[in-house]
Amino acid sequence: MAFDYQLVVIGGGPGGYTAAIRAAQLGLKTALVERRQVGGTCLNRGCIPTKTLLHTAALCREAASFAAAGIQGGPLTCDREKLYARKEQVVEQLRSGVEQLLKANGVALLEGNGSILAPHRVLIKSGEEEREITGENILIATGSRPAVPPIPGADLPGVLTSDSLLEAPPQGMESLVIIGGGVIGVEFATVFHSLGCRVTILEAAERLLPGMDREISQNLSMILKKRGVEIHTSAMVRELLPREGGGLSCRYEEKGGEHTAEGDYVLISTGRRAETDGLLAPGVELAVDRGRIVVDDCFAASLEGVWAIGDVTGGIQLAHNASAQGIAVAERLAGHAPSVDLSVVPSCVYTDPEIASVGLTAEEAAAKGIRAVTGKFIMSANGKSLIEGLDRGFIKIVMEEESHVILGAQLMCGRATDLVAELAAAVVNRLTREQLSAVIHPHPTFCEGVGEALEALVGQSIHTAPRRRP
Repeated sequence: MAFDYQLVVIGGGPGGYTAAIRAAQLGLKTALVERRQVGGTCLNRGCIPTKTLLHTAALCREAASFAAAGIQGGPLTCDREKLYARKEQVVEQLRSGVEQLLKANGVALLEGNGSILAPHRVLIKSGEEEREITGENILIATGSRPAVPPIPGADLPGVLTSDSLLEAPPQGMESLVIIGGGVIGVEFATVFHSLGCRVTILEAAERLLPGMDREISQNLSMILKKRGVEIHTSAMVRELLPREGGGLSCRYEEKGGEHTAEGDYVLISTGRRAETDGLLAPGVELAVDRGRIVVDDCFAASLEGVWAIGDVTGGIQLAHNASAQGIAVAERLAGHAPSVDLSVVPSCVYTDPEIASVGLTAEEAAAKGIRAVTGKFIMSANGKSLIEGLDRGFIKIVMEEESHVILGAQLMCGRATDLVAELAAAVVNRLTREQLSAVIHPHPTFCEGVGEALEALVGQSIHTAPRRRP
């Protein structure tokens, strides 16, 4: 059978467009089907827009410390309309760049909703127009969308998801209640508190960022509370109600008692669900588990010639993870071994200070029966951190005790999301403490903290006072 394309990718987010470009680079005739905008959630409604807002939030916090730095000036304000306009400029520039890359690599960009009719057959519908194409292989990369739990009142005006909050600046928002203290929740808390809003976080788990290192969660909670963010953990939201005079009331239970949090708006940030609406034509079935497409270790789905990557399959819902999976699938289909190690995925949180982690924590290593030791450096002794006036942070590295192989790292400091790449490379390549310690870290930099944490693994950190000997 002759196919129109060797690979048809449905979904133009980071996983989809990256897979399409890599497949084309490797000689496969490739089409990318996208019903909205290339770049997907990450570029248009997620990573890039939120980090643009977070950049401005960081500038606002810096401005608050101008006097201490010797800078005199009048009070500064943030024009939220202009802030959102700049966000759109950044998004449009990057989206245009992706479109040009697809064109330059010979990827056919087909606009419309892609539905799988049968193995190797895809229907593309755009408005009233329909067309059918065939593909030797079909890759699903449709991503995810915000999940809204069945809370009474969740459909009231003023209740937002991350998508709607990023569409336009909420009018008259002086206070915000955030349901969910995961990555999305704490990043939006950082943004809008820095822009002058009163922020309350309600988290059902016992701590913020429940999936990350406990010390990171504790430090972040302490910093946000110190700045004025109200935080309630082990808080179960029961109902949302309109407030007399405007705004919303959020009724929740905490420590056996009933309480109320009030805000002009409520943001629901309780996770994301796989986006599969319109993906399968009537009569076509794929194996799913709680709405997520089931795949094997090579990302093959249950239908012949169909593959799936990224958020739509569940697992780690990160843009760079989807991109890496897309590259791996494209390389396999072109007859190459995957070039990326998919077992080591860094996680990043863009609060202030930034948070990043990779590999195993000490607790996870112990649970696996691995004898591990931890080296930690407190970044208040780091010159660059002190110069920039950053809150207390740390770099923690986990090492296998016998072999000295680096197993993982947890960072909470300036530029943590950049520094983690060095430690991810160490974990992927099973480098030892001695191999990493041979690297000279320039001064003054945040990355000096990595060197200090490595030395702390054997009790030789230069800028850490030695423990008292008995």
